[in-house]
Amino acid sequence: MKTETIEIKDAPKGEIGGEIVGLDITQLNAQSPELEEIRQAIYRNKLMVIRNQDISLEQYVAFTRVLGKPQVYFQENYHHPVFPEVFVSTNVPEPDGKKVGVAGTGHYWHTDCQFQKEPLSFTSITPVIIPKSIRATYYIDMVKVLKNLPAELRKYVDGKTYIHGGNNRYKVQPSDVDKSIQQLIDYMNEIVPLVEHPAVITHPVTGEQALYISSGFTMKIKGMKHEESQEALKALFDFIEKEENVYTHNWDKGDLIIWDNRPLLHKSSVLAKGELSKSYRIGIYDQYPFYVGLNK
Repeated sequence: MKTETIEIKDAPKGEIGGEIVGLDITQLNAQSPELEEIRQAIYRNKLMVIRNQDISLEQYVAFTRVLGKPQVYFQENYHHPVFPEVFVSTNVPEPDGKKVGVAGTGHYWHTDCQFQKEPLSFTSITPVIIPKSIRATYYIDMVKVLKNLPAELRKYVDGKTYIHGGNNRYKVQPSDVDKSIQQLIDYMNEIVPLVEHPAVITHPVTGEQALYISSGFTMKIKGMKHEESQEALKALFDFIEKEENVYTHNWDKGDLIIWDNRPLLHKSSVLAKGELSKSYRIGIYDQYPFYVGLNK
């Protein structure tokens, strides 16, 4: 698929991960016809990489504003000090010694904001400092997983509702000093209470169905006794997280990576000891409900 300005390279049939080349995102505005091509490419390929971008933070934020509605993450310690839309993942200290952002984010299988009533449509990431050994994001296509789910596991999915929570992923911040663990748990229960989503969701654009659970945020199968639920979830996660289901994207300088959270699980690679890493992330809400039947 090619226009006068950009070339969109789709993933091979049955796979995820397309590529856009020849695009300068700083030239886009709300009326640019390329925007809808980009959106449709994300829906179609589930993951897109826009190559060779040399952009400022201001330009990055501006792009996400024309593509959709940027998210401001609910925990302020993740925010960039000038652009709150920018979620900073870094273990690199600032020159003045001030801590900006958080380290060690997303080293577990999840889909962003699954623990909220309206989960996040798109996630975009661009690397700033890339480690020498590895800096990768891993993905699992949950449309494909659902299609391949064996009958003995399907019984835990069909017609089921799952309960999700993010309390155990809370990042402690300076203002939490002198608070007890129970106070922090109570605080998290207040700001992000447990939510329910169907086990199988239908994409509002493609119509594809995906299994919507993750070992990072899914807590329980509604209506099951605790022990039975935990046993069922373990069996499901063991199947989902098989190596054969994992797609790896290794970051390159200038990559702008955007994926659809509806059909994909993801997790970040673990840094080798002593290596430095920094990336900027902006979540983006599109114009659709997260899944068919969810009020936006």
